[in-house]
Order: sequence, then C-alpha cells, then structure tokens
Amino acid sequence: MHFLTCLALTFGMAGPAPAAGGPGFLYKASLVQAAPGKLLEVVELYKSLRAGAAESPDELPLWMRHSQGDRWDLLLLYPIGSYADYYASDRVAKRDKALRAVEAVTAKLRDSIAWQEDVFVFGPPVVELHARAAGSAFFHVEMFQALPGRRADLFREREMENVYLKALGRPQNLIFVRDQGAGRDLFTIGFYRDLKHYAESADIPEAAQEAAARSAGFEGASRIGPYLRALISSHHDTLAVAIK
Repeated sequence: MHFLTCLALTFGMAGPAPAAGGPGFLYKASLVQAAPGKLLEVVELYKSLRAGAAESPDELPLWMRHSQGDRWDLLLLYPIGSYADYYASDRVAKRDKALRAVEAVTAKLRDSIAWQEDVFVFGPPVVELHARAAGSAFFHVEMFQALPGRRADLFREREMENVYLKALGRPQNLIFVRDQGAGRDLFTIGFYRDLKHYAESADIPEAAQEAAARSAGFEGASRIGPYLRALISSHHDTLAVAIK
C-alpha cells in the first residue's frame, strides 16, 4: 500500500493502547517485498507516486531500503496522527480523488509486489521523526514479538536501552508500539549518518558500557541481551539505507 492511501478498513473499537507512558502519534508501517527482479521497478513506481502527491491530503512517508537482515525490501512509515483525522470525510474525498489520478501507477505497483505487511503503531510526534530523519542515511530497524503479557515490559526495556545509549553519547532509538495490523508488537528505528557512524559503538570502552548499563537499570552490559530475550518470542534486525 502506498503513501496516498491506508488500508480501506472499517474500524470498530481501537486496538490495545500502547504501553503505559508510551508515545501516542499514530503511524502506519508498510513492509514491502518486491516480486523477483522487480525491486528497482517498485522503487521507481513509488518515486512516481511521490512526485504526483501534490493533490493528496496525506504526508509523504519516511522510506528506506533493506541492506541486510529481514525479508522485506522497503519500509514505508506513514504519519497519520489519529484515525479520526485520517478518516475524516473531507480527507477521504481528497484521497480518493488523488488515487484516481494515479490508478495506472498503483495497478503496476500491485503487480510488482510479492508480499506486504501493514501495521498501525503509536510512535513519537512526527516533528521528532522529521528531526531524526534529517541528515540520516543509514538505519537500524529492530522488530519484536513479545511473549504473552510482556509487551509493557518490552516497551520498558526499549526505554532502558535508550537511557543506556544516551549515557554513551549514542543516538537513541525511536519506539513504535503496535495498535493493530501485522503481528509485530513493537519496533524501533535507530538513525545514523552512515555505516561508520553506526559502527562507532565498537570503540566504546567496556568500563563505560558497564557503567552506562547499570545506570539504565540493567545488571550489566552483558546482561542486556539476555534480559531482552526473556521478554520476546521473535526478534528481527535489519540494516537499511535511505532512498534518494
């Protein structure tokens, strides 16, 4: 699904609220895998849609291309704000009009996609997303499924890791919590200038890592991973790059 539309769903009651103290701006994340040999075509089709988006009432998504890791080729993160705003009658009418203008492109896009998942998530204010994305060309995306009853604990663990990263002078991750859609309870995005910036953590002394971990509430730096894995049933990492 492209940035000119979200799924044409009829919503009843909203899904589960984000973890206590969690962020509340609504986004839709689309994970897209191109059909074999169609990746570059899919990217160009999305670029065509972006170029013709002037008539759409919706904001352009942050998008990135898989470098290594999970199965998806593209991640598109659409700022929505709220369901009420997104599905307001005047906004729907404008969106429908914009979609009719690009029907040929969207038809080609549907035929060029092999697999797609969509999930609605609560995340940070969109201004924070814009600020973090500006100047970033490399991303670390982590996607999680929590064990039953442990989603709030997983959210808190992600917050603790941000405290740890801040203490080390490293970029903190933005946290996105599932409301409804595909089965990914939570994902985080780390924003970096480039691969070298991402890899700089390898140069941090062990003593500094240990002190930062304890200040964040972990038993130690070596215990961060084991604690995280006690909360989750699956974990997928992906390195991705910005699409120019």
